[in-house]
Amino acid sequence: MDMPRKTAFEGIWLPMITPMRGGYVDLDAAQALARYYRNAGIAGLVLFGSTGEGNLLSVPEKIDMIEAISSDPHALPLVFGAGGVDTRGVAAAIRRLEKYQPAGYLVPPPYYLGPSQAGILWHYRQIAWATERPVILYNIPKRTGVTMTVETMETLAALPNFTAVKECNPSVLASLNARGKLAALCGEDAALLDHFLAGGRGAIPAAAHLYPERYVEIMQLARDGHAEAAREMFEPLRGLIRLLFAEPNPAPIKRALAMQGLIADELRLPMTSASRELGQRLQRAMSVVQGSPSRLQTA
Repeated sequence: MDMPRKTAFEGIWLPMITPMRGGYVDLDAAQALARYYRNAGIAGLVLFGSTGEGNLLSVPEKIDMIEAISSDPHALPLVFGAGGVDTRGVAAAIRRLEKYQPAGYLVPPPYYLGPSQAGILWHYRQIAWATERPVILYNIPKRTGVTMTVETMETLAALPNFTAVKECNPSVLASLNARGKLAALCGEDAALLDHFLAGGRGAIPAAAHLYPERYVEIMQLARDGHAEAAREMFEPLRGLIRLLFAEPNPAPIKRALAMQGLIADELRLPMTSASRELGQRLQRAMSVVQGSPSRLQTA
């Protein structure tokens, strides 16, 4: 069934890794991960972003993964990452994926080129011609090499497709939340608690791959006004969050998930696995989190 052109991306949307084994996408592991995150209370999955090594996957590989996850009759809604340098190529890829009826697309500005704000607006307007489904803007300069202004984002928000932005700058998140013209999805994991306490409604945190039910619980506590309880639950996660970004993403996340027996510790070159030293530090940090019970465990 087709979706309305505007939709709300609320809750925790996980930018899911792409599990690999022996050089291929591990479809069995992808299905198992999707079920695990659904049962943990995750609102939806974002596939093929930077955490999902999306630029290293072919379109047929993406389609195989979409079909594997969607074969579950209770599958979570899916957002597809669709990025590239050439606007026409991005639009063509989106048209090819349309038949899978995603909840939306996560689309960055053309990276590497460093276009002007006018060029960014042109890019997104062309994407809007390729799909009637919701488009989430992506404003993470360290990935794209260009910064969208709040004015550019709010100009796009006036068009039917553009419903939200993945934003990492805490001050911009606060500004967008205060202005209320475009839904701000927190992409800076360390700022997640502050975002929800300030009234934010959604987030796309990579760190929620680990202990996802805790992130869902923290969000709910913050929304319900239990600020102190939310802070108490979030504090043990801070050290782990720092480590998950101490080396290029998603290597630390994949190492941690492999430690939990959920996937193989494998990335696609030129991405390489996390260092042995970081693996040891991750193990210690995970032990700290496991030793700090959630409210659900103590209820």
